[in-house]
Formats: sequence, C-alpha cells, structure tokens
Amino acid sequence: MQAPVRLKDTWFRILGIPFIALMSHVIFFNEQHGQDEKFSFWQVFLISLAEGVVLWETNRLVLLYFHRRYPALYQSRQRLLGIFAGCMAVTIVVRYLNIWIYDKTLFWGYIFPPEGYWYNILIALLYVVIVAGLYEGIFYFYQWKSSFAETEALKRENLQTQLDSLKAQVNPHFLFNNLSSLSSLVMEDQKKAVEFIGELASVYRYVLQSNDSNLTTVSAELEFIHHYFHLLKTRFDEGLQLNINIGSDYLGYGLPPLTLQLLVENAVKHNVILPESPLIIKIYTDEADNLVVINNLQKKSAAIETGKLGLSNIIAKYRLMGHRDVMIKQTEDVFQVLVPLIKMDSNETTDSRR
Repeated sequence: MQAPVRLKDTWFRILGIPFIALMSHVIFFNEQHGQDEKFSFWQVFLISLAEGVVLWETNRLVLLYFHRRYPALYQSRQRLLGIFAGCMAVTIVVRYLNIWIYDKTLFWGYIFPPEGYWYNILIALLYVVIVAGLYEGIFYFYQWKSSFAETEALKRENLQTQLDSLKAQVNPHFLFNNLSSLSSLVMEDQKKAVEFIGELASVYRYVLQSNDSNLTTVSAELEFIHHYFHLLKTRFDEGLQLNINIGSDYLGYGLPPLTLQLLVENAVKHNVILPESPLIIKIYTDEADNLVVINNLQKKSAAIETGKLGLSNIIAKYRLMGHRDVMIKQTEDVFQVLVPLIKMDSNETTDSRR
C-alpha cells in the first residue's frame, strides 16, 4: 500500500477560504447593508470568513482521514465514497448547528424559516463538492505520479537484474567451452596448448571488462573478435575462416558485449571443422543497419548440448532493452543471424562502460 500524500495546501486554504466567504456573501446573499443595518459589509464578510474556516477545516479532516485509510489508486472507489458521505454528513451537521445558533440567539435579528436552513446547507454543499473535488483531483494526480515513478523504477530495476543475470551466464558458459577445447588440445599439441592459454587469458580479460556494460561499440567487438578468432585458429588452423566487411560508418554503433563471440562460438560448436571442408564465417553489415553473421552449414552428426545460452542470450538482451528483434534465418546451406545495430550518442557510450 502506498503512503498517503501529505496535503501541502497552506496557500490553497489562505486564498480559498476568503474567496469563498466573499463569494458567498456577495453572490448568494447579496444583501445591501446601510447605516440602519446591524452589521456592515465587512463585518458580515468576517462572519462569513469564520464560518468558512470552520466548514473548510472540518471537511479537510474528513479528506485527510480517507486519504490515510484508502491511499492507493486501486482504492479510489472506497476513498471517493467515503469522502462523499463524510463531507456531506459533516457539512449538514456544521451548517445546521450554525444556523440553529443564529436562529435561537436572533443573531441576525430574525428567525430562520425551515427553507432558510436548507438554503444555507445546499449552498455549503455546493462549495464543499467543488473544493473536495479539487483536493481529490490533486491527491489522485500525485498518487498516480508516485505510482508511475515507482512502477518505472521497478521496471528499470527488474530490467537491470535480468540483464545482469543474462550477462552472468556468459562468463561460465564461455569459460566452460574454452576449457573443454583446451582439454582436447593438450592431448594433441602441448605447444599449441601453451599458446592457447596465453590467448585465452587475453580474451578473458576483455570478457571480464566488457561484460560490465550493457552496450559496447562495433569497433571494440571487432577488435575482440580478431583476438578470439586467433585463439580458435590455434586449434582449428585452416579448418576455420573468417571474413569481415564492416563499413567505417558502423564502427561507432552499439551492440551488447560479446555478441560476436557468442555467434562465432555458436557456429564453431555446431559445425564440422576440417581443413578440406572449412567452416567459413562472414561478418558484414546490410542496408537495414544490421550486423550479419553468416556461416556455411555442415552440422555435426551428434547434437551438442549447450543449454542454448548463446543465441537465447542475445535475443533476450535485445528484448529487454526494447530494441528490434534479432532475426535468425536458416537454409539447407547457410545459417544467418541479423543483429540490429544501435545508434549511440556520447552518453550511451559512457554509460555502457560503467
């Protein structure tokens, strides 16, 4: 349940009460006071002002009570019904007692007929409806604003939590796959294994740094993928080829960190890689501002269980950030992934490195 908004209505009361007192006297009663009258114009105004203070403040207590009792937006119906009934009851009681005192004491020099009671009560109810409506409208607006801000904050927090969770999946996934490759390489060529470890250390340093960001630049990803590909080349030699054709105009665009690594790794994991039948991976951009990663299909006979973290990780990140969806196209010969590139200003670039 939301905390009730405190009524900051000092100026509203200071200006509103005298205004209503004056309007009541001038418009509704419209009495002409001369020298033979018991009270002057301004004396009557002061009396109306006192009546206005009593009526305003008692109804204000009703408003405060129901604002505290039913503060949330979903409780608006109960709050409005309570305010309506409470203000009506308080207004009738206050005005009736007020007129009764005038009547019994002959304060104005005459007796009030029954219709005089109803007339004064109805006028008071008219003002109370207007003023209470203004109070409730302002209260509802601030509660809606507070609720909206809270909802947006929760969305951002949830978004960041999910992004962090997704990014956390990459590190162990990346490490596990490369350690598996290293274990195989150790048995084949120890010299290459040592070189592989050096490259792995350099690559993993980038992983640790960039994975603290929501976005990185195409330029940074390309620099990384060259190091990562060199690491893969240590094992696969001529069985793996990489062709990159990225225009300079796209180097400043953004994408989630390690996107290229995940896509290249996905291609390597699911395809046969042999010198006589190389796996060819091409990375380029299209006219729709997509980064395209495509490879020839030569699937392994046995399915590889990877938990599908690679592609699902990228797709989920784009959806969480509210950008265009990642597109996947597959034919009998090729597997293609289109990753939307994100235009970045200086603030986004800075924020992505926090």
